Amino acid sequence: MGRLEDLRINAYLSEVARGYRNNAFVADVLFTTIYSEKEKIDIFQFNKEAFNIYDTERAIRANSNVIAPQGFSKHTATLTEHDLSYPIDYREEQEAEKVKLQLHATNVVTNGLQLKHEKECADLAQDLSKYDTDNKKILSGKSCFNWKVSDPQGVIDDAKNAVSSKIAQDPNTMVIGEDAWRVLKRNHQLKGLISNNQNKLITLELLKQFFEIENIVIGKSIFADANGNFTRIWKDNIVLAYVPKLGASRTEYDPSYGYTVRKKDALNVDEYNKEGNKVKYIRATDIYTPFLVGAEAGYLISGVNDPSYDSKQDTLPKEDEGTNG
Repeated sequence: MGRLEDLRINAYLSEVARGYRNNAFVADVLFTTIYSEKEKIDIFQFNKEAFNIYDTERAIRANSNVIAPQGFSKHTATLTEHDLSYPIDYREEQEAEKVKLQLHATNVVTNGLQLKHEKECADLAQDLSKYDTDNKKILSGKSCFNWKVSDPQGVIDDAKNAVSSKIAQDPNTMVIGEDAWRVLKRNHQLKGLISNNQNKLITLELLKQFFEIENIVIGKSIFADANGNFTRIWKDNIVLAYVPKLGASRTEYDPSYGYTVRKKDALNVDEYNKEGNKVKYIRATDIYTPFLVGAEAGYLISGVNDPSYDSKQDTLPKEDEGTNG
């Protein structure tokens, strides 16, 4: 009976892990999940031909229009197993309610796995080397968004144009690092678009209107580095991407900016004991790998903040002094 109870608890904890969500994690909006039955998979790298609009009109008695398969290259990859365990001493278990303590342990290890996934995706998305020259911009000097003369609308418009010129689709998703967001929501130009803008901050809903991008999220997650220093996962950057809305029908054949390929039903929670049986370990296991499969469908803006910013030097040209308050 005790073993049966443990199996039921493990099944329950696995469902808890699968439903666990930390709102600080935003990687899934760029690297949406597709499921695989196997760990060894084919990965498709997409280029602009994969986003073509095809000629579909057909005259009477004419041949059918046929797509010539192109627009991607394929390589084989193996998904990576990730696991994390949380120790529970038998004395702790005696003092606490068993299921509550195991729920806490499940949340801790699941959060740890998701934090690792967030970091892996953010590292891919913020790696300048992954993007062609036309798909990235490093801001400097007074083009940085803390200066009053900066032009975030123009920069975003240029980024959207760069993506649409390659894939015939505008970016529909944006991830803004917390440091970039702090300066962007106070930007002089953007505040000037709000009537009676004095002392007002830009909201995400306003930003969606100004930039004409429907899905904008802020990357707020933090991790502790090897020295114990807390570091933001999403840096002083803005990532734009085209991510198709395909829902549950999404497969690895669908062109997109990125994917997380996850082995189906791989996320599970179990428990095990070590020698002596005085410490029990609650373990979460998952098998996945994120892939940046369509860099041409993305754009990276880095250096949003100017480290040399000086508010005393932050003035507008004479003709603009009376504009936008």
